[in-house]
Amino acid sequence: MDNELDFEGYTCPVPIQPKDTVVLGHGSGGRLSHDLINRLFLPELGKAAPRVLDDSALINVNGQRFAITTDSHVVSPLFFPGGDIGRLAVCGTVNDLAMVGAKPIALTCGFVIEEGLSFEILQRVVQSMRDAAAEAGIFIAAGDTKVVQRGGADKLFINTSGIGSVDVGVDISGENARVGDVVLVSGTLGDHGIAVLSAREGLGFTTDLQSDVAPLNHLVKAMIEAGEVHVLRDPTRGGLATTLNEIAKQSNVTIELLETKIPVKPQVHAACEMLGFDPLQVANEGKLVAFVRPDDAEKILDAMHWTKYGEDAKVIGKVIDAKKAQVRMRTAIGGTRLIDMLQGEMLPRIC
Repeated sequence: MDNELDFEGYTCPVPIQPKDTVVLGHGSGGRLSHDLINRLFLPELGKAAPRVLDDSALINVNGQRFAITTDSHVVSPLFFPGGDIGRLAVCGTVNDLAMVGAKPIALTCGFVIEEGLSFEILQRVVQSMRDAAAEAGIFIAAGDTKVVQRGGADKLFINTSGIGSVDVGVDISGENARVGDVVLVSGTLGDHGIAVLSAREGLGFTTDLQSDVAPLNHLVKAMIEAGEVHVLRDPTRGGLATTLNEIAKQSNVTIELLETKIPVKPQVHAACEMLGFDPLQVANEGKLVAFVRPDDAEKILDAMHWTKYGEDAKVIGKVIDAKKAQVRMRTAIGGTRLIDMLQGEMLPRIC
Protein backbone atom coordinates (compact mmCIF):
# COMPACT_ATOMS: atom_id res chain seq x y z
CA MET A 1 0.00 0.00 0.00
CA ASP A 2 2.64 2.52 -1.03
CA ASN A 3 1.32 6.01 -1.72
CA GLU A 4 2.88 7.20 -4.95
CA LEU A 5 3.30 10.91 -5.57
CA ASP A 6 0.88 11.09 -8.46
CA PHE A 7 -1.08 14.29 -9.01
CA GLU A 8 0.41 15.21 -12.37
CA GLY A 9 -2.98 15.26 -14.07
CA TYR A 10 -4.92 17.09 -11.36
CA THR A 11 -6.91 20.09 -12.56
CA CYS A 12 -8.78 22.56 -10.43
CA PRO A 13 -12.56 21.95 -10.82
CA VAL A 14 -13.49 25.59 -10.14
CA PRO A 15 -10.85 28.21 -11.01
CA ILE A 16 -9.83 30.64 -8.27
CA GLN A 17 -11.30 34.13 -8.73
CA PRO A 18 -9.79 37.42 -7.44
CA LYS A 19 -12.90 38.02 -5.31
CA ASP A 20 -12.60 34.67 -3.49
CA THR A 21 -11.61 34.97 0.19
CA VAL A 22 -11.19 32.58 3.09
CA VAL A 23 -14.11 32.44 5.54
CA LEU A 24 -14.48 30.67 8.88
CA GLY A 25 -16.33 27.83 7.19
CA HIS A 26 -13.15 26.87 5.35
CA GLY A 27 -11.84 25.67 8.71
CA SER A 28 -14.91 23.62 9.60
CA GLY A 29 -13.71 20.30 8.26
CA GLY A 30 -16.89 20.15 6.19
CA ARG A 31 -17.79 20.93 2.59
CA LEU A 32 -16.03 24.31 2.49
CA SER A 33 -12.82 22.76 3.81
CA HIS A 34 -12.94 20.17 1.04
CA ASP A 35 -13.54 22.96 -1.46
CA LEU A 36 -10.44 24.83 -0.23
CA ILE A 37 -8.28 21.71 -0.49
CA ASN A 38 -9.56 20.71 -3.93
CA ARG A 39 -9.54 24.18 -5.48
CA LEU A 40 -6.28 25.54 -4.08
CA PHE A 41 -3.99 23.19 -2.18
CA LEU A 42 -4.10 20.09 -4.36
CA PRO A 43 -3.59 21.94 -7.66
CA GLU A 44 -0.64 23.86 -6.19
CA LEU A 45 0.90 21.19 -3.94
CA GLY A 46 -0.51 18.01 -5.47
CA LYS A 47 2.81 16.70 -6.76
CA ALA A 48 3.98 16.47 -3.15
CA ALA A 49 0.76 14.92 -1.83
CA PRO A 50 -0.01 11.22 -1.36
CA ARG A 51 -2.64 9.72 -3.61
CA VAL A 52 -4.89 8.71 -0.70
CA LEU A 53 -6.01 11.65 1.46
CA ASP A 54 -6.29 9.94 4.84
CA ASP A 55 -5.53 11.41 8.28
CA SER A 56 -1.85 10.53 7.80
CA ALA A 57 0.33 9.94 4.76
CA LEU A 58 2.24 6.69 4.32
CA ILE A 59 5.83 6.69 3.11
CA ASN A 60 8.16 3.77 2.40
CA VAL A 61 11.77 4.06 3.61
CA ASN A 62 13.96 1.10 2.68
CA GLY A 63 11.07 -1.31 2.96
CA GLN A 64 9.74 0.06 6.28
CA ARG A 65 6.45 1.93 6.18
CA PHE A 66 5.99 5.09 8.22
CA ALA A 67 3.04 7.41 8.73
CA ILE A 68 3.49 11.17 8.99
CA THR A 69 0.97 13.86 9.83
CA THR A 70 0.70 17.45 11.01
CA ASP A 71 -2.03 19.44 12.73
CA SER A 72 -2.54 22.97 14.07
CA HIS A 73 -4.61 23.83 17.12
CA VAL A 74 -6.37 27.14 17.69
CA VAL A 75 -9.08 26.17 20.18
CA SER A 76 -10.79 28.90 22.16
CA PRO A 77 -10.74 28.98 25.17
CA LEU A 78 -7.35 27.44 25.89
CA PHE A 79 -8.80 25.48 28.82
CA PHE A 80 -12.17 23.75 28.70
CA PRO A 81 -13.96 21.04 30.71
CA GLY A 82 -11.95 17.85 30.37
CA GLY A 83 -8.98 19.25 28.50
CA ASP A 84 -6.91 22.11 27.14
CA ILE A 85 -5.03 23.11 24.00
CA GLY A 86 -1.92 21.16 25.06
CA ARG A 87 -3.68 17.82 25.56
CA LEU A 88 -5.67 18.46 22.39
CA ALA A 89 -2.51 19.08 20.35
CA VAL A 90 -0.84 15.83 21.42
CA CYS A 91 -3.94 13.64 21.23
CA GLY A 92 -5.04 15.02 17.88
CA THR A 93 -1.75 14.13 16.23
CA VAL A 94 -1.42 10.76 17.95
CA ASN A 95 -4.92 9.88 16.77
CA ASP A 96 -4.26 10.91 13.16
CA LEU A 97 -1.34 8.49 13.12
CA ALA A 98 -3.38 5.73 14.74
CA MET A 99 -6.16 6.10 12.16
CA VAL A 100 -3.95 4.51 9.50
CA GLY A 101 -2.90 1.77 11.89
CA ALA A 102 0.43 3.35 12.77
CA LYS A 103 2.18 3.00 16.11
CA PRO A 104 3.04 6.61 17.08
CA ILE A 105 6.73 7.17 17.81
CA ALA A 106 7.41 10.88 18.28
CA LEU A 107 5.97 14.35 17.84
CA THR A 108 7.31 17.81 17.16
CA CYS A 109 5.59 20.92 18.46
CA GLY A 110 5.61 24.56 17.41
CA PHE A 111 4.24 27.35 19.61
CA VAL A 112 2.97 30.70 18.32
CA ILE A 113 2.69 32.80 21.47
CA GLU A 114 1.05 36.20 21.78
CA GLU A 115 3.03 38.80 23.68
CA GLY A 116 1.65 39.12 27.21
CA LEU A 117 0.69 35.47 27.75
CA SER A 118 1.56 34.53 31.31
CA PHE A 119 4.26 31.98 32.06
CA GLU A 120 1.80 30.25 34.38
CA ILE A 121 -0.64 29.55 31.53
CA LEU A 122 2.10 28.40 29.19
CA GLN A 123 3.53 26.09 31.86
CA ARG A 124 0.11 24.49 32.44
CA VAL A 125 -0.22 23.84 28.71
CA VAL A 126 3.26 22.36 28.40
CA GLN A 127 2.74 20.13 31.43
CA SER A 128 -0.52 18.90 29.93
CA MET A 129 1.30 18.05 26.71
CA ARG A 130 3.91 16.13 28.70
CA ASP A 131 1.23 14.12 30.50
CA ALA A 132 -0.70 13.35 27.30
CA ALA A 133 2.48 12.20 25.56
CA ALA A 134 3.28 9.92 28.51
CA GLU A 135 -0.23 8.42 28.37
CA ALA A 136 0.15 7.74 24.66
CA GLY A 137 3.62 6.26 25.18
CA ILE A 138 5.43 8.64 22.84
CA PHE A 139 7.98 11.43 23.23
CA ILE A 140 8.20 15.01 21.97
CA ALA A 141 11.41 15.08 19.95
CA ALA A 142 11.68 18.69 18.74
CA GLY A 143 10.00 22.05 19.01
CA ASP A 144 9.97 25.70 18.04
CA THR A 145 8.68 28.94 19.52
CA LYS A 146 7.61 32.19 17.90
CA VAL A 147 6.29 35.26 19.72
CA VAL A 148 4.03 37.77 17.96
CA GLN A 149 2.98 41.22 19.11
CA ARG A 150 -0.21 41.79 21.10
CA GLY A 151 -3.19 41.27 18.82
CA GLY A 152 -1.13 39.16 16.40
CA ALA A 153 -2.60 35.91 17.75
CA ASP A 154 -5.21 34.83 20.25
CA LYS A 155 -2.98 33.96 23.22
CA LEU A 156 -1.53 30.69 21.90
CA PHE A 157 -1.57 28.50 18.79
CA ILE A 158 0.18 25.11 18.65
CA ASN A 159 1.26 23.03 15.67
CA THR A 160 2.20 19.38 16.16
CA SER A 161 3.63 16.91 13.66
CA GLY A 162 4.04 13.21 14.24
CA ILE A 163 5.62 10.07 12.88
CA GLY A 164 4.71 6.43 13.47
CA SER A 165 5.58 2.99 12.13
CA VAL A 166 3.13 0.74 10.27
CA ASP A 167 3.48 -3.02 10.66
CA VAL A 168 3.56 -5.38 7.72
CA GLY A 169 0.05 -6.50 6.77
CA VAL A 170 -1.73 -3.46 8.21
CA ASP A 171 -3.83 -1.87 5.46
CA ILE A 172 -6.21 0.73 6.89
CA SER A 173 -7.54 3.54 4.72
CA GLY A 174 -10.70 5.45 3.94
CA GLU A 175 -10.76 3.79 0.53
CA ASN A 176 -10.98 0.25 1.99
CA ALA A 177 -14.65 0.09 3.06
CA ARG A 178 -16.38 -2.98 1.61
CA VAL A 179 -19.98 -4.13 1.24
CA GLY A 180 -20.95 -5.98 4.41
CA ASP A 181 -18.50 -4.14 6.66
CA VAL A 182 -19.86 -3.45 10.14
CA VAL A 183 -19.55 0.16 11.32
CA LEU A 184 -18.48 0.68 14.95
CA VAL A 185 -18.10 3.82 17.02
CA SER A 186 -16.02 3.89 20.19
CA GLY A 187 -18.39 5.97 22.34
CA THR A 188 -20.79 8.88 22.66
CA LEU A 189 -20.72 11.62 20.05
CA GLY A 190 -20.47 15.41 20.29
CA ASP A 191 -18.96 15.60 23.78
CA HIS A 192 -15.96 17.73 22.81
CA GLY A 193 -17.81 20.31 20.75
CA ILE A 194 -20.46 20.94 23.37
CA ALA A 195 -17.92 21.00 26.23
CA VAL A 196 -15.85 23.66 24.45
CA LEU A 197 -18.96 25.64 23.60
CA SER A 198 -20.04 25.60 27.25
CA ALA A 199 -16.71 27.14 28.28
CA ARG A 200 -16.95 30.14 25.97
CA GLU A 201 -17.73 33.43 27.65
CA GLY A 202 -20.89 35.32 26.85
CA LEU A 203 -22.86 32.40 25.44
CA GLY A 204 -24.97 31.83 28.55
CA PHE A 205 -24.76 28.06 28.11
CA THR A 206 -23.63 25.68 30.84
CA THR A 207 -23.39 21.92 31.21
CA ASP A 208 -21.43 19.43 33.30
CA LEU A 209 -20.23 17.70 30.13
CA GLN A 210 -16.51 16.93 29.77
CA SER A 211 -14.54 16.89 26.52
CA ASP A 212 -13.61 13.41 25.32
CA VAL A 213 -10.08 14.44 24.21
CA ALA A 214 -7.88 11.35 24.54
CA PRO A 215 -5.12 9.37 22.77
CA LEU A 216 -6.62 6.40 20.93
CA ASN A 217 -3.51 4.51 19.83
CA HIS A 218 -3.82 1.84 22.54
CA LEU A 219 -7.46 1.28 21.59
CA VAL A 220 -6.48 0.91 17.94
CA LYS A 221 -3.76 -1.60 18.82
CA ALA A 222 -6.30 -3.77 20.65
CA MET A 223 -8.70 -3.59 17.70
CA ILE A 224 -6.08 -4.59 15.12
CA GLU A 225 -5.00 -7.52 17.28
CA ALA A 226 -8.63 -8.70 17.58
CA GLY A 227 -9.60 -8.80 13.91
CA GLU A 228 -9.57 -7.33 10.42
CA VAL A 229 -10.02 -3.55 10.42
CA HIS A 230 -10.54 -1.89 7.02
CA VAL A 231 -11.14 1.78 7.89
CA LEU A 232 -10.47 3.97 10.93
CA ARG A 233 -11.20 7.66 11.30
CA ASP A 234 -11.58 10.03 14.24
CA PRO A 235 -14.63 12.24 13.59
CA THR A 236 -13.23 15.62 14.64
CA ARG A 237 -14.29 18.81 12.80
CA GLY A 238 -17.57 18.21 11.00
CA GLY A 239 -18.41 15.29 13.26
CA LEU A 240 -19.46 11.76 12.34
CA ALA A 241 -21.62 12.94 9.44
CA THR A 242 -18.73 14.56 7.60
CA THR A 243 -16.34 11.71 8.35
CA LEU A 244 -18.71 9.04 7.02
CA ASN A 245 -19.37 11.05 3.86
CA GLU A 246 -15.61 11.28 3.28
CA ILE A 247 -15.27 7.51 3.65
CA ALA A 248 -18.30 6.84 1.44
CA LYS A 249 -16.75 8.97 -1.30
CA GLN A 250 -13.27 7.46 -0.93
CA SER A 251 -14.61 3.89 -1.15
CA ASN A 252 -17.65 4.65 -3.36
CA VAL A 253 -20.04 2.84 -1.01
CA THR A 254 -23.41 3.42 0.64
CA ILE A 255 -23.31 3.47 4.42
CA GLU A 256 -26.49 2.87 6.40
CA LEU A 257 -26.75 3.99 10.04
CA LEU A 258 -29.35 2.97 12.60
CA GLU A 259 -30.66 6.02 14.45
CA THR A 260 -31.58 4.00 17.55
CA LYS A 261 -27.98 2.80 17.89
CA ILE A 262 -26.21 6.19 17.71
CA PRO A 263 -24.81 6.93 21.22
CA VAL A 264 -25.35 10.55 22.29
CA LYS A 265 -25.42 11.77 25.89
CA PRO A 266 -28.59 13.52 27.11
CA GLN A 267 -26.63 16.75 27.72
CA VAL A 268 -25.47 16.79 24.10
CA HIS A 269 -28.98 16.05 22.83
CA ALA A 270 -30.40 18.87 24.94
CA ALA A 271 -27.72 21.37 23.87
CA CYS A 272 -28.13 20.50 20.20
CA GLU A 273 -31.90 20.84 20.37
CA MET A 274 -31.58 24.25 22.04
CA LEU A 275 -28.97 25.51 19.56
CA GLY A 276 -30.28 23.88 16.39
CA PHE A 277 -27.25 21.61 15.93
CA ASP A 278 -27.11 18.06 14.63
CA PRO A 279 -25.13 15.85 17.08
CA LEU A 280 -23.73 13.96 14.09
CA GLN A 281 -22.00 17.15 12.92
CA VAL A 282 -20.49 18.16 16.28
CA ALA A 283 -16.75 17.65 16.80
CA ASN A 284 -15.20 14.82 18.79
CA GLU A 285 -11.57 14.50 19.92
CA GLY A 286 -11.47 11.11 21.64
CA LYS A 287 -13.71 8.91 19.52
CA LEU A 288 -13.19 6.80 16.43
CA VAL A 289 -15.35 5.15 13.80
CA ALA A 290 -14.26 1.80 12.37
CA PHE A 291 -15.28 -0.37 9.42
CA VAL A 292 -14.49 -3.99 10.17
CA ARG A 293 -14.92 -7.41 8.58
CA PRO A 294 -18.38 -8.76 9.58
CA ASP A 295 -17.02 -12.04 10.96
CA ASP A 296 -14.64 -10.12 13.24
CA ALA A 297 -17.05 -7.42 14.44
CA GLU A 298 -17.99 -9.12 17.70
CA LYS A 299 -14.38 -9.91 18.61
CA ILE A 300 -13.26 -6.36 17.85
CA LEU A 301 -16.16 -4.88 19.82
CA ASP A 302 -15.28 -7.07 22.82
CA ALA A 303 -11.65 -5.94 22.59
CA MET A 304 -12.76 -2.31 22.53
CA HIS A 305 -14.90 -2.78 25.64
CA TRP A 306 -11.82 -3.88 27.59
CA THR A 307 -9.97 -0.62 26.88
CA LYS A 308 -10.20 2.71 28.69
CA TYR A 309 -11.52 4.65 25.71
CA GLY A 310 -13.69 1.95 24.12
CA GLU A 311 -15.91 0.91 27.01
CA ASP A 312 -19.02 2.39 25.36
CA ALA A 313 -18.32 1.15 21.83
CA LYS A 314 -21.34 0.19 19.74
CA VAL A 315 -22.35 -1.13 16.34
CA ILE A 316 -24.10 1.74 14.55
CA GLY A 317 -24.51 0.53 10.97
CA LYS A 318 -23.05 -1.26 7.97
CA VAL A 319 -21.97 -0.86 4.37
CA ILE A 320 -24.86 -1.97 2.17
CA ASP A 321 -23.94 -1.11 -1.42
CA ALA A 322 -21.02 -0.29 -3.70
CA LYS A 323 -22.84 1.63 -6.42
CA LYS A 324 -23.36 5.08 -4.91
CA ALA A 325 -21.31 7.14 -2.44
CA GLN A 326 -23.80 8.23 0.21
CA VAL A 327 -24.66 8.00 3.90
CA ARG A 328 -28.19 7.35 5.01
CA MET A 329 -29.96 6.86 8.31
CA ARG A 330 -32.70 4.37 9.07
CA THR A 331 -34.80 6.40 11.51
CA ALA A 332 -36.48 5.27 14.70
CA ILE A 333 -39.90 5.35 12.98
CA GLY A 334 -38.75 3.20 10.08
CA GLY A 335 -38.03 5.87 7.48
CA THR A 336 -34.77 6.72 5.75
CA ARG A 337 -33.01 10.06 5.39
CA LEU A 338 -29.74 11.10 3.80
CA ILE A 339 -26.91 12.33 6.05
CA ASP A 340 -24.83 15.12 4.53
CA MET A 341 -21.51 16.56 5.64
CA LEU A 342 -21.32 19.88 7.47
CA GLN A 343 -22.02 22.71 5.04
CA GLY A 344 -20.67 25.80 6.79
CA GLU A 345 -19.07 26.58 10.14
CA MET A 346 -21.01 25.30 13.14
CA LEU A 347 -18.48 25.93 15.90
CA PRO A 348 -15.34 27.91 14.98
CA ARG A 349 -12.09 27.48 16.94
CA ILE A 350 -13.18 24.06 18.24
CA CYS A 351 -9.80 22.33 17.92
